[in-house]
Amino acid sequence: MALFTRTKRNAAPAGTTTPAAAPVADPTFAALTGDYTIDPAHSSIGFTVRHAMVTNVRGTFGEHEGVLHLDGTDPARSTATLDIKTAAIDTGIADRDAHLRSADFFDAEAFPLMSFRSTAAEQISGDRFRITGDLTIKDVTKPLTIDLDFHGSATDVYGAERVGFEGRAEILRSEWGLTWNAALEAGGVMVSDKVKLTFDISAVRG
Repeated sequence: MALFTRTKRNAAPAGTTTPAAAPVADPTFAALTGDYTIDPAHSSIGFTVRHAMVTNVRGTFGEHEGVLHLDGTDPARSTATLDIKTAAIDTGIADRDAHLRSADFFDAEAFPLMSFRSTAAEQISGDRFRITGDLTIKDVTKPLTIDLDFHGSATDVYGAERVGFEGRAEILRSEWGLTWNAALEAGGVMVSDKVKLTFDISAVRG
């Protein structure tokens, strides 16, 4: 995750121009540099997909783990890894979840994990960041870009140092081989190709 660089500019004398100042690390953010483990009990990986052309189905993946390396002095060196257990999908309907675990979709028995490995990161503005990496679902790996909002840092009641992020991305599931569908009599299909992903992340230092 591309973290924690703020740009500071000094005013130029009237009638003169100066090149933009180099980014200067914010000392508050620089102090957060380190390795963090995603806390699955206080994090959520979710998705939304259009169903039958008229409504949305929402779900989560209840089991996941990941590691963040935050570098406040050189944001481009910040990284993230995330592994998600495909069998832990939960949309609130047991039969639908069983279908999603089947070979029609995730084939969770053959491919128990989907994974994300970051390859680049940048600050967009203020506390908004963007991370790019490789998303692997089943045996297909393609690039994914996640937009992130940094929600701050805190020491919890147990003395753990935490950081929080909220992220969002969109994919076309067919690009990862998730192509099952059914045609509707009135036109259209049962499940949209576009899937919206959401990430609510709380990570603990150390």
